[in-house]
Amino acid sequence: MNGDVREVLQYVPLFAGKVFVVVFDEGLLPEPAVAETLLDLIALQRIGVQLVVVVVGGDLADLADWAVESEFKAETVRFSLTDEGCAQECRSLLERGQAAMVDGRGSRVLAREVGSLAKNLSAAKLMVLLNDMPDFGPLPSVAEAAIEDASAHELLVMAARICRMGVRRVHLLDGHLQGALTSEIFSNEGVGTMVHTDSYRDVRPLREEDVPELLAMMGRSVRAAHLVPRTYEEVTRRLGDFLLLTVDDNAVGCVAVHSYSKHGFGELACLYVKENHEGRCYGSELANAAEEKARIAGMRGLFALTNRAAKFFAARGYHKAAITTLPTSRRKQLEESDRESEVWSKTFGE
Repeated sequence: MNGDVREVLQYVPLFAGKVFVVVFDEGLLPEPAVAETLLDLIALQRIGVQLVVVVVGGDLADLADWAVESEFKAETVRFSLTDEGCAQECRSLLERGQAAMVDGRGSRVLAREVGSLAKNLSAAKLMVLLNDMPDFGPLPSVAEAAIEDASAHELLVMAARICRMGVRRVHLLDGHLQGALTSEIFSNEGVGTMVHTDSYRDVRPLREEDVPELLAMMGRSVRAAHLVPRTYEEVTRRLGDFLLLTVDDNAVGCVAVHSYSKHGFGELACLYVKENHEGRCYGSELANAAEEKARIAGMRGLFALTNRAAKFFAARGYHKAAITTLPTSRRKQLEESDRESEVWSKTFGE
């Protein structure tokens, strides 16, 4: 598996004990791809993931033989995917520490009965290995509510329908990609397309328990003098000013809105996105959230101080302003800091 081991470790406690349903057409995928899939399944099982493997094409007996050769702890379910007793026998195998292998011949990879099995098992993820992965464009994730039957790709529509049945996340993966399962699971962005119903990406208020992670996340930019240094106490005193952008519950960016009540304007500050998440418009998403926060608070507009993001703010309708337009306390603080920051200001409604 490609990727940073440290990034992998953050997911291990989250996935232990969870049920993942993995569906693929073993009859169409080449043997090397099936072998790679088994290695991924073994790795997931070793960290405590409970696995249900559904084969919708080919001979399940072939996969069972491969599983024995690979020392994959698994047992074939006596009932087929469409049989009433399938889910219950899967539960029994999972409870005794084995993966359940289900014969789904005659069904499609995202058939309703696949969704029903995942729902009945309270699966955290339904992962589909496709023989022919469509080009969905730049869609690492998409909310099921945004998928309309009339315009979306058929597979996205089918995935959205399964989400609406009660399965929180459906992952569409290229079955030919080496390590596709583990690469998708053990990274914030993944390698496929995920259709989801829960808040996979979220901008939320900062909580006190988030402060150490926030300070660590911003440390590199502070060291490069792009952000003003902040202490734990300074952040907690103004905790309500901060918003945190999370992807899969992992912090990847932040922003703050500081109020100057007598001035009428607030300050958009501490805008930061982790380096390995740049280029995904997360900065714009945070700025939008900051502006909405300011509007709700009754501010007339926002100003920002920057020494390297002038183009970003200009594109968002901010205009370069004189330092004298700042609130007195903020102007004094800037002058004493010796930072060569420009002032960019935006009035709401203009």
